[in-house]
Amino acid sequence: MKISGSRVVIECLVEQGVDTIFGYPGGAILNVYDELYKNQDRIRHILTAHEQGAAHAADGYARSTGKVGVVFATSGPGATNLVTGIATAYMDSSPIVAITCNVATSLLGKDSFQEIDITGVTMPITKHNFMVRNVEELASVIRQAFVIAKSGRPGPVLIDIPKEVTANMVEFEPLKNPDEAVDLVRQDSTSLRRALTTPVPSDDEVKKAADIINNAKRPVIYAGGGIIISNAAKELMDFATIADIPVSESMMGRSAFPSSNSLNLGMVGMHGTKASNMAVTESDLVLALGARFSDRVISDASRFAANSQVFHIDIDPAEINKNIPVAGSLVGNVKDVLSRLLPLIKKADHSEWKAQIAEWKKSYPKMYDDNPADSINPKFMCECIHKVAGDDAFITTEVG
Repeated sequence: MKISGSRVVIECLVEQGVDTIFGYPGGAILNVYDELYKNQDRIRHILTAHEQGAAHAADGYARSTGKVGVVFATSGPGATNLVTGIATAYMDSSPIVAITCNVATSLLGKDSFQEIDITGVTMPITKHNFMVRNVEELASVIRQAFVIAKSGRPGPVLIDIPKEVTANMVEFEPLKNPDEAVDLVRQDSTSLRRALTTPVPSDDEVKKAADIINNAKRPVIYAGGGIIISNAAKELMDFATIADIPVSESMMGRSAFPSSNSLNLGMVGMHGTKASNMAVTESDLVLALGARFSDRVISDASRFAANSQVFHIDIDPAEINKNIPVAGSLVGNVKDVLSRLLPLIKKADHSEWKAQIAEWKKSYPKMYDDNPADSINPKFMCECIHKVAGDDAFITTEVG
């Protein structure tokens, strides 16, 4: 069956389970929007006031649903307006697919109206990006983009499509199973195959890590966004409970461990609690789980956990030893690694260490007035909102 390139886009998105798209139309992408209009019973489109908002919305959709977020934008300024949202998704490992349309192939490289090399612009802030040169490769590219976005350490992928490719006709064969798209990546270049490769630590490496953890006297877990991305909250809870280890969190790791649990220390770093920072400083082992050591956490790298050894578990080998020298590491999916560690971890009792932490919590409690006379502390406001809204509410804030 021959269909247009624009319909290929829609059919492939439906094939990948996409039910919502965020975007803002323009001339170069109108063919795709025409096809989207015909299929509005299958895919909902949310029109934003600006492409940047669409990119952030796709990112938020991915974080809240666990699915790949999709954003549409036109050529030139439409495409460049996505950059901040794409960069945010890249920094926070959020899976989105951005689809932009460019000027016709015959006009590329000629300073044409609203022409921009958006693949070049976004190269540093995407896991991978594609320029589709002919309609025959369009379906394969879209399928590969979804596999890459959600595999390994998730992240954004951009597809740029010249306008005439969306109008050209091509034979289209739907996949019997969306998982077949994985094979397409394996058949492609080495760089794309790496996107599917999740390192798996050896049994000896896992045992050595367990020995280090079992021998620690003042351990602290530093939980990051990798716990949430890999759905490892249960494994973290089981691990922390058996090993009796207090848990600090990065900003991306918030909600990885219940704040109501007595082992929870809150955030660590410049926005963290005093008890959490003191615990890291006085610990003899910092076990980082799916976390990056950003400057907001470590501040002065030479002083961070200076008396402690750091052991880092992360799916991305590039994060190991990047900002903090580590005594040991395991590269792999944090959920899988914790599952393998659990049988090797001895049930521990760190009562003396926890008593010291409890003393810090008591000495440095919340620092605001519950009954302000003429102003409201934001922390007090958040506490009031939580009492009214409960645990399952979505609260959206601005940077102020």
